[in-house]
Amino acid sequence: MTRAPIAPKGPTFSQLVYGTWRVLDDAETATPQNLLTRLEKCLELGITTIDTAEIYGLYRVEEFVGSSLKLQPGLREKMEIVTKCGIYVPCEFHPDRKTAFYNAESARIMKSAEKSLKFLGTDYIDCLLVHRPDWLTSIDETADGLNKLLKAGKIRSAGVSNYNVHQFEALNSRMDQPLVTNQLEMHLLHMDAIYDGTLDQAQRLRFKPMAWSPLAGGRLMDPKNEAGQRIAKAAAGMSAKYDGATVDQLAYAWIMAHPSAPLPVIGTNKLDRLVQTAKSAEIKLDREDWYALWTAAKGHGIP
Repeated sequence: MTRAPIAPKGPTFSQLVYGTWRVLDDAETATPQNLLTRLEKCLELGITTIDTAEIYGLYRVEEFVGSSLKLQPGLREKMEIVTKCGIYVPCEFHPDRKTAFYNAESARIMKSAEKSLKFLGTDYIDCLLVHRPDWLTSIDETADGLNKLLKAGKIRSAGVSNYNVHQFEALNSRMDQPLVTNQLEMHLLHMDAIYDGTLDQAQRLRFKPMAWSPLAGGRLMDPKNEAGQRIAKAAAGMSAKYDGATVDQLAYAWIMAHPSAPLPVIGTNKLDRLVQTAKSAEIKLDREDWYALWTAAKGHGIP
């Protein structure tokens, strides 16, 4: 699988990223050994970049990932770890919280990063993302926390998630080291990034965006979803052309075909689906087929 720098001065990431958002959802697979098996399979397939977040599993997933990595010393050095901070919600660890909120203040970012380092069992994070824009924190304050972590070597790069063009530009203007990515929702049922300028910005600054929820949270395969069914029909019609590719493989390929070269964040707790998904990186969609999937998703032709 292709691996390349995510930005001119950024770390090298794999073309597909393994996401850990739902690793605790399935009781049968929610064991450190089971996750370790999947991580080892990821590396075998060339998927070296792992995505997690402070808030995943209501603040439990990072520690779970760390417990899996401890089972195989040296495994961490073979992969890149991306984690996110900045979302705080009521939970058993913080019963005092009454309302979910964002916090991207310098002290909060540094405290969260220290916790992530401890839970993940590592002394550095390859890329730390601010999970959501915090409307009550200045760009100088947010940049201060990220810059301090970069200078200390606790994170090797910084980025954001769910930022619009103007928010990205503003924060980036205060960074000592340029932001290396913007992790965005992007899939056939949510194409905003194509139209709102965020993918154009990625091309201008020569960084690769990351695409979360590439299968629309499963809606692409939902028989009750009309757009999903149109996409499935279109995918079936072109499957043979791409060596029997499935609708989900073509959906990943559709994202990766964009010239900004987005990195889909995949998520599965099953080894066979992991292997199947990895094959999508080999698919190079023809222009007409890309637009055919766009047309199926929208339910009409191009303007």
